[in-house]
Amino acid sequence: MMPDSVLKESLRRELAELLTADLATRSRAYRTASEAATHEEAKPENDKDTRALEQSYLARGEAVRVEELRSALAEVQSMPLPRLSPMDPVGLGALVSVDEAGTSGHLWIAPHGGGARLGAGKIQVVTPKSPMGRALIGKRAGDDCEIMVAGRTREIAILAVR
Repeated sequence: MMPDSVLKESLRRELAELLTADLATRSRAYRTASEAATHEEAKPENDKDTRALEQSYLARGEAVRVEELRSALAEVQSMPLPRLSPMDPVGLGALVSVDEAGTSGHLWIAPHGGGARLGAGKIQVVTPKSPMGRALIGKRAGDDCEIMVAGRTREIAILAVR
């Protein structure tokens, strides 16, 4: 098994690549919507024709998402990767081993990319703003948490923090 610092750097790089790919896709969608909104054929034929307006709304939404992704990417690239001792609390950058109903898993606390699976699918990204992240932050190895997700209570045991 690789040292935690190398693993965390690898996870950060992998998450940054996912965000970069999403950013490229959204940037293309923004350009396409912008071009469609200003294209000659988008000019209204009458007062009820809203094609250009609809395309401009779509372009604006894509532009907002592009800016959010740029910010997320910068935040992930600059996030600290702390070296934690086994008794340190869960915080940003922590790798957390958990058990839920007899099934073990590994979570990485990162500012963005919640739900992404990294490390060949073995590690799931959890953001501090998510219900799972809010429940885990500040807890330590040996603690249990209850999380209400989709009307169902999940019980999670924290096995290790690193």
